[in-house]
Amino acid sequence: MAVGTPASMRELNQRAVLQRLRDHGPATRPRIAADTGLSKPTVGQALLDLEQHGLVRTAGRTISGPGRSAVVYEVNPAAGHVLGIDIGRGLIRVAVADLAGSVVARLDTRNKARSAGALLQSVRSAAEDAVAEAGLRMADIVSTVVGTPGVPDHRSATLRRAPNLPGWERKGLLNELSSLLGTDLVVENDANLTAIGEYEAGAARDADVFVCVTVGTGIGMGIVVDGVLFRGAHGAAGEVGYLPYGWPPPSSPPREGLLESAAAAHSVVEMASARGLSVRTAKDVFTLAREGDARALEAVEEEATRLAFMVASVAAVIDPALVVLGGGIGKNTDLLSAPLERALAHATPLRPTIVPGELGEEAALTGAIATALRTARDVVFERRGQAL
Repeated sequence: MAVGTPASMRELNQRAVLQRLRDHGPATRPRIAADTGLSKPTVGQALLDLEQHGLVRTAGRTISGPGRSAVVYEVNPAAGHVLGIDIGRGLIRVAVADLAGSVVARLDTRNKARSAGALLQSVRSAAEDAVAEAGLRMADIVSTVVGTPGVPDHRSATLRRAPNLPGWERKGLLNELSSLLGTDLVVENDANLTAIGEYEAGAARDADVFVCVTVGTGIGMGIVVDGVLFRGAHGAAGEVGYLPYGWPPPSSPPREGLLESAAAAHSVVEMASARGLSVRTAKDVFTLAREGDARALEAVEEEATRLAFMVASVAAVIDPALVVLGGGIGKNTDLLSAPLERALAHATPLRPTIVPGELGEEAALTGAIATALRTARDVVFERRGQAL
């Protein structure tokens, strides 16, 4: 340690230099000094420390004047790796990324599991295969983030409201996931990760306050305020599927009157079938609508009206600048946008901008990687601190 330089100050200097390189890319020592406000000798010492511990590496030299050159430094992406997993009803998506966020291995596996135990083993197997494809071991992974339907309840280590995955709501499931994937595991609602994904690399890159709505087999929503995911008091913020659409219910079953019952994929099929169409999936309905089928277009119009109820409700409470639509239903904005805007014009004076998601089925996995990187970068730095 340099004489007269407290350990805490030295660490702060290293963090400042490392953050500069992460935010703005490779740079020379003079450039880093100018951008951080630190002196050149301080920057030089910080770079030396960071390079010694593998967090920074040289990336060549640059000509800064006649006969003069300067060393260019960059973050070492191989200093650590993260694992992102998106568990869906049909697919398990897995990606391994380095600390620069570059995906070094990618794997999709069909979800054929009919029990929680079988799904746990499928997730573990898919994770191991992806890590091996990256030339790594599971022990090399610094941080793992899993996206899944449901709301994690960490007090009981249980996922609540995940009915589409058999047995996935059983008590202690989060502990079982941690045992299989490592104690540094974070389990997050998939709609929340979809919002993070669109914020980091998609349609919401420039939005401070927005919501990301996924409409498919179910309906979910992630809320981001000032760049931070908002979960609510019990982690259930964004569970818009429980909005009381059409309340009071016309009949006794407890799920009647809930938005998810009225506007998810199965409802689109029911609306089309009620108009005399023979369709099996919501995709069939939207395909017919694009071909100009009047009955399919009526079903799409009705779906848009029901989604407008959701947008109007969310706008009144959150006032988002942006509503990002995704999921198997939500991605059909070419057909939904016009009737959705017409319905909103009659429902509310609050009119957030509505846009399609840009990342499609990759959104939740992108959010998982982004979330894992935030943790991993701190963990890797702290490990460096222990070595000093």
